[in-house]
Amino acid sequence: MAAMTAVLYREARIRFTNAIWVLWDVFHPLFYLLVFGVGMDATLAMPLPAMNGMSYNAFFLGGVLCLASFGIASNSSWGFFVDRDNGIFFEMLTYPLSRAQFLLGKTLFNLVLGGVQAVITVGLAWWLLDVPVRSEGLPLLAVLVAGGTAAWFFFYAIFALRIRRNDVYNSVNSLFYFYFLFASSMFYPLEPLPAWFRWVALTNPVTWHVDLLRYATVGMGDVRLLAWEAAAFTLFAVASFWCAVRALQQQE
Repeated sequence: MAAMTAVLYREARIRFTNAIWVLWDVFHPLFYLLVFGVGMDATLAMPLPAMNGMSYNAFFLGGVLCLASFGIASNSSWGFFVDRDNGIFFEMLTYPLSRAQFLLGKTLFNLVLGGVQAVITVGLAWWLLDVPVRSEGLPLLAVLVAGGTAAWFFFYAIFALRIRRNDVYNSVNSLFYFYFLFASSMFYPLEPLPAWFRWVALTNPVTWHVDLLRYATVGMGDVRLLAWEAAAFTLFAVASFWCAVRALQQQE
């Protein structure tokens, strides 16, 4: 635990040297809710049937929380390139800590950042936008925010560790954003969409995460489908962690 705490402390010292970067991670998804969510809510004459009569702000809150976990993981994975460029990355691999501890220590800082972001977003959504956040779903929400932030960081770490060129990683990252965000249930309900799109979206880990967050915040979703999505996302997180540790072990 001491080794992971040391990595956490280092991550915090580095990230807080640039307050704008931290504020971007914390408040950027909230801007989506306040601008895009409010705009869509005003544009729709009435809630879509697929949204169970809820406002778009309530429907979109789960998507914003997933977007935050996704964005924090993407930004944090960039730190591997910075550490590798200045040589500290290979020096840290010689320290008395396992590769899994090194990875988990970095993840701990992301969990703190994701938790702060979730509290701010959910609190303001409830206070300013009258989103009917379920108090009984908050423990599940905490688990989903922490688990989702960790899972996405492990996933991005695989590619950040295996790709050596920044421009290639940026291209891969852009492709991930396009597929994961738009071929999912983040911005729109899937029921009115073509069958082929629904099948693509249902294989997307973002859809699994968003649907679970949507259930935890506003109680929307089919419990049987959510159980399958929870199992699938858990497997995704475990597989991502295993692959990330393997990629880290192969670093020389």
